[in-house]
Amino acid sequence: MTVNYGSKRLVVGAHYGLRDWIAQRATAVLMAIFTIVLLASLIFSKGPIGYDLWAGIFAAQWMKVLTMVVIIALLYHVWIGIRDVWMDYVKSVAARLVLQVFSIAWLVGCAGWAIQVLWRL
Repeated sequence: MTVNYGSKRLVVGAHYGLRDWIAQRATAVLMAIFTIVLLASLIFSKGPIGYDLWAGIFAAQWMKVLTMVVIIALLYHVWIGIRDVWMDYVKSVAARLVLQVFSIAWLVGCAGWAIQVLWRL
C-alpha cells in the first residue's frame, strides 16, 4: 500500500537557479578583478588624474576588450538580479512582462552607451 503525502508539485522556471547563482558569483569575481586592475593602473600612474590619464589607461586594446567583457558581465549580473526581483515581487504576469521588457531595453541601451564611450577614447 502506498501513501501519497500531498500532490505532485510541478515547478516551472526553477531549473536555472543554480546556474544563475554561479553566473552571478562568476561575474562578480570578474568585476572585482577588473576593479583591482583599474585601481592598480591609477595608483601606479604618474601625474594628475585627468582625461589624459583615463584615455591612456583605456587606449590599450587589451583594456578595451577587458572593459567590454566586464560591461557584458555586468549586464548579465544585473539582469539576473532584476529578473529575480520582478519574478519574486510582481505577481501580475502582464506587469512583470512590461517591467522585464523595459529592463532589457534599458540594459541594452546602457551597454550601447558604455561601449560607445569606451571605443571613442
